[in-house]
Amino acid sequence: MSACSGSLLRQYEYEEQIYLTVRGAATVMVDASIPALVALRGLKLDPSTTARIDQNDVRRAFEAQGCHVVSVGQPWRREGRRFVQVRLETDDVRTLAQCGVFAWSAYAFDQDDAGLHFQQKVGAAAGVNAGHVNWDGSELVAFKLHVPSKITFHNVRTLKDNLPGDVDRGNILTWEQTLADRRAGKPIDMDVKMESESILYRTIWLFGGAFGAAVLVLAAIVWLTMKRGKRVTL
Repeated sequence: MSACSGSLLRQYEYEEQIYLTVRGAATVMVDASIPALVALRGLKLDPSTTARIDQNDVRRAFEAQGCHVVSVGQPWRREGRRFVQVRLETDDVRTLAQCGVFAWSAYAFDQDDAGLHFQQKVGAAAGVNAGHVNWDGSELVAFKLHVPSKITFHNVRTLKDNLPGDVDRGNILTWEQTLADRRAGKPIDMDVKMESESILYRTIWLFGGAFGAAVLVLAAIVWLTMKRGKRVTL
């Protein structure tokens, strides 16, 4: 419980989440401060704390880089900086780099007899000067992968002591990095293997099997009751 709550309460200056399907389609959520979007991805936005942020401006900045934007959330403030959430979708996660915001990564997704294999290698940041930002060096960046099936291998390491990391809530993997390392372009290599059958599909089959077994048990009870009733009548 404490590990889960700690993960849920962790705050990131830039957070990129991929919700992957077994067919390779993906929904991507980017939660980031405006200064981080400028410094890391070079988006044409005003990073100053006094500037007003418009959701349409954010959408246009993403679309100018060839991204298919589904929605832009209402901006919010934290530590004096403005943050925004952007949701994007793709039919093939391997094409994400065609969107300039994700062009710092190379994506691979394939399937064989062993199951599904996903890789993402994150390279250099844009290296843009975002001006005066009240970053204090404690800011973190995260890349999260929400996998659709049972994980058979992953290479997540803890940020503090570089030990093997855990899976959050059954199917979420998180690669963390300090904002300073991300700005310096320190690479991240994400590697995950998983089963081909989705967790949802398996859950439906388990539920269906349990329901079918319950119906059979109920039918057997009714049949036995009726049979005993006939014996008593005779």
